[in-house]
Amino acid sequence: GFCMFVLSLVKKHYRLQFYMLSPKKTWEGFIGGFFSTVVFGFIAAYVLSKYQYFVCPVEYRSDINSFVTECEPSELFQLQSYSLPPSLKAVLRQEAVSLYPFQIHSIALSTFASLIGPFGGFFASGFKRAFKIKDFANTIPGHGGIMDRFDCQYLMATFVHVYITSFIRGPNPSKVLQQLLVLQPEQQLNIYKTLKIHLIEKGILQPTLKV
Repeated sequence: GFCMFVLSLVKKHYRLQFYMLSPKKTWEGFIGGFFSTVVFGFIAAYVLSKYQYFVCPVEYRSDINSFVTECEPSELFQLQSYSLPPSLKAVLRQEAVSLYPFQIHSIALSTFASLIGPFGGFFASGFKRAFKIKDFANTIPGHGGIMDRFDCQYLMATFVHVYITSFIRGPNPSKVLQQLLVLQPEQQLNIYKTLKIHLIEKGILQPTLKV
């Protein structure tokens, strides 16, 4: 999206072909799209993190017979203070800035989307060239099939899943409890004993005195 926008601004002056498999893609669009995506992603993360509708899971409340999106936002969506490096302190004349932690993650996601994501389209173009076909299907008139429009999204979706699982998503107590409840009684008892010993060693629980 941003690649096409940047390309439309510069194509009247010059145009450098980016890759022979996709002649319509250019270096101008690739580089300009990168900076535009990172900036837009950073700003969008800041704006959307303010609304519970975008940061809270959808839950069903039986007392009002309706779905709600109200919760206490996780630390990922709460403003935190970050100290600035000395070079930026002199320029901005302040010691720290307040940001949502998700804004930091948005930089990584935007960088992958703009630099690596397009190669999903290049791979699809090479695949179609190898089989001497123009499009995968004719579902969308003039644009090919669904795969032709979402070839980059498959690569991006895989990265987002891996990134969230590895760096963002933490242990969920409710899910852990649900998993424990489906275990056999003997397994639950073993986990209870192990957890009790661990908490006693940490000093959280007092050891039981045997008479």
